[in-house]
Amino acid sequence: MKAALPALESAAAWLLALLWLSPLLFALWAAFHPAALVASFRLDAPLTLENFVQAWSMAPFARYIFNTFVLVTTILAAQMVLCTLAAFGFARYAFPGRDTLFLLVLVQLMIVPEVLIVENYHTMAQLGLVDTVLGMGLPYMASAFGIFLLRQSFKSLPKELDDAARIEGCSDLGVLWRVYVPLAKPTLTAFGLVSVSHHWNNFLWPLIVTNSESVRPLTVGLAIFGAPESGVSWPLISAATLMSALPLLAAFLLFQRQFVQSFLQAGIK
Repeated sequence: MKAALPALESAAAWLLALLWLSPLLFALWAAFHPAALVASFRLDAPLTLENFVQAWSMAPFARYIFNTFVLVTTILAAQMVLCTLAAFGFARYAFPGRDTLFLLVLVQLMIVPEVLIVENYHTMAQLGLVDTVLGMGLPYMASAFGIFLLRQSFKSLPKELDDAARIEGCSDLGVLWRVYVPLAKPTLTAFGLVSVSHHWNNFLWPLIVTNSESVRPLTVGLAIFGAPESGVSWPLISAATLMSALPLLAAFLLFQRQFVQSFLQAGIK
């Protein structure tokens, strides 16, 4: 019985992997085959790239990709600066109310982002940022998760490194830039990967705050492209889905080892 247990676990793992991959496998099949042969699953069915050509011409996917790239890059840059500074302050400075403020930061982790959509939209409207890329990214530029993660990483570093750097003449920002940031690089990389993946796929807030085609990110553009009233066939939707997911898939395949090492060193599970 004990000898059969590893085999059952392996079979169950392969079955779960196949179930998880089945939508992607179907999308791959449908994207490279004519609409008449999508449901036949014939191995001798002819391959075609016409679905990609038609999907690309039917919607401004180049603009969607550019908007998404600008959005995730802007959010990531702001998060890296703000979260690093906040985490350094919480980790190395003693000031009145520090623990209370940090608890308030942790409370943000318990709040579902959708709860704040109405208030965020009202704020963006007052700032005149509705239907802008900045309006999509502004509510996410300070991440409670990033502050918590970097604070824990900074607190694990020996305090003697601060003293050594200050003896060498470093200011507070010099200590942060020359000591803490290099040593926290795995944590910063892991958080950056989580941030890019999340905001690349974020849908609800961009859907609400954008109105024009020139500002929409990939997720919103793809949802409108694949809406039932659009009358688009499954092969075209599959081709558009693959084009939307291709940048993240390519990045994962190219930097798979760096991804895994960053998460392991950062301790994110």
